[in-house]
Amino acid sequence: MRVTAASAALLSTFLFILSAVGASEVRAEGDYVAMTPTQLKSNISSSHPSAYYILASKLLAAGKRDEAVVWFYAGQLRYRFHLAAHPGLPADGDPALFASLSEVVGRPINEYAAGNVEGWSEAMQQALDWDEQHENRFTSKTVYAEQWRQQRAGLVKLRNRVRGEADEIRGQRQKNGLENR
Repeated sequence: MRVTAASAALLSTFLFILSAVGASEVRAEGDYVAMTPTQLKSNISSSHPSAYYILASKLLAAGKRDEAVVWFYAGQLRYRFHLAAHPGLPADGDPALFASLSEVVGRPINEYAAGNVEGWSEAMQQALDWDEQHENRFTSKTVYAEQWRQQRAGLVKLRNRVRGEADEIRGQRQKNGLENR
């Protein structure tokens, strides 16, 4: 993997965020930041949702941007589900980490993804399909079935909105000087 200044800064920011929120429970599963994308994928269904964000970040830095979008949305779906299933989590733990990762990792991924509206909505669908087809050994889909359905419905709604507003999204990007692919 070619490490650019931007990807090094992103990983440094991520490490800072992990330490700032005291995410020892995240690191208990393994040192996700030190893992390769292949290593992360090998056990992703059992991993803390932050591992998906790290995977997406590493794929983005390696130039595998379309794959990064899919894993970002799979991670966002799994993280939202985890938070919905455990509403009593301390605000300075997982909820803070989710918000930070959504900004630090999510912003560049979404900026890229929105440049191809059809690809963006397809990536969300791929994340939904992957989530449905793979067990979640971190937060039980059976025990928290209603929360799982609600979070999936939220991503379906976003996907549908993106599809329905494709022309507006392209126009706004063009107006803002951003690339449409």
